[in-house]
Amino acid sequence: MKLKTYSLHNLTEIPQLKRLSKKQRQEIEIAARVIPFKTNNYVVENLIRWSNYKTDPIFILNFPTKDLLKNEHFEKVASLIKKGANKGEITKAVHNIWLQLNPHPGDQLKHNVPELNKTKLKGIQHKYNETLLFFPTQGQTCHAYCTFCFRWPQFTNRQELKFAMNKPDLLIKYLKKNKQITDILITGGDPMIMSANQLGKYINAILDADLSHLTTIRIGSKVLSYWPYRFISDPDSRDLLNIFKKVFKSGKHLAFMANFSHPVELSTEAVKLAIGNILKTGAQIRSQSPVLNNINASPAIWNELWKEQVKLGIIPYYMFMPRDTGAQHYFAVPLVKAWEIYKDAYAATSGLCRTVRGPIMSTSPGKIQITGVTEIFDEKVMVLLFLQARDTKWTRKPFLAKYNEDALWLDDLKPAFGKKEFFYEKTLRKILYDSNNIRKLEVERYYDDKKYMSSG
Repeated sequence: MKLKTYSLHNLTEIPQLKRLSKKQRQEIEIAARVIPFKTNNYVVENLIRWSNYKTDPIFILNFPTKDLLKNEHFEKVASLIKKGANKGEITKAVHNIWLQLNPHPGDQLKHNVPELNKTKLKGIQHKYNETLLFFPTQGQTCHAYCTFCFRWPQFTNRQELKFAMNKPDLLIKYLKKNKQITDILITGGDPMIMSANQLGKYINAILDADLSHLTTIRIGSKVLSYWPYRFISDPDSRDLLNIFKKVFKSGKHLAFMANFSHPVELSTEAVKLAIGNILKTGAQIRSQSPVLNNINASPAIWNELWKEQVKLGIIPYYMFMPRDTGAQHYFAVPLVKAWEIYKDAYAATSGLCRTVRGPIMSTSPGKIQITGVTEIFDEKVMVLLFLQARDTKWTRKPFLAKYNEDALWLDDLKPAFGKKEFFYEKTLRKILYDSNNIRKLEVERYYDDKKYMSSG
């Protein structure tokens, strides 16, 4: 199958859109000015049930609609187009809307970007001690865009909103200076949009460097869902798979972090063949995705998703909450409901599916799991737990929030028992005040712990 990509400029070339009314097509064109839009022939021909497109999960996942925008935002853009405003006016309005959509949740831009010799590395995020995120410049697009994507700024024309770097030498220098890092996550966008040659330059730089402390290379990708032919019949598919084999043979672990939002993405023969080809290289595939209203907010869907993944050799990893950015108002599921979905889906699986953890919020202080609802001293509370944290002392530490069945995010929660703030908030304020100093303290603590363990 040969890839054909569709975006705003050739939206009308999608044959299946003839099923929609003229008004519906116009609404997609308006919404796509704000919510980045891109899809391809594999998605529209194999994954979407066009006979019932209005409620089809993959249609909703790929095509921006009026419902994904707040009414005032939609009407602003629609009115400008209707009156024949020039491109500059429309662009300015869209840029203003983007800034209202919380383009970088969790303090990513302010507090996750490290420095090297007083130079900001705006293609790296280093929030957790052991894990570094790397955004290669050539990998900051995808074969198709998810309408829920929390990294939607990567797909805009606003350079100041993007993470990207094309200098592997700076990456290597930073890794050598920070020997507490064991895992690098190559992310985007989608690194699998890169040619094998481009990806190979980054991978080879990592493998050729003296980085014995780096044990795992992760690749975050949606390509198995949206273009599995990347590992089957693309001109450089064999070269790509050979890169994976090279990582495995080097002694480092390669974890392919796949995003699957619905079981239909695992239903084609192409995706099954692609999964098999990756696993033959020695890499492992782990799956993650947010729980999304109008897409997969059902225990039955998640249960089927996890079971099918295990059947195909994929390890279920995370169920996320949709981040507080973009179209969260449309996709958001209350925290309590998400926990109930997770609990019920989890309860109906065997042990091999129970590697999955969730539901999880990726917040400024860290990855926080909603682990349950209970009553303590006649007060109904939500039990939360840090899986990852800016301060490693918080990791695996549970804490309690006042029960709130409508809460969508951490900011909506209040501490239980009338406390003024959660246990971590005072330290978090200090961390956010001076992220670099805290990073230095964390590194120093790492080396102190190593010395203690070696002497003990």
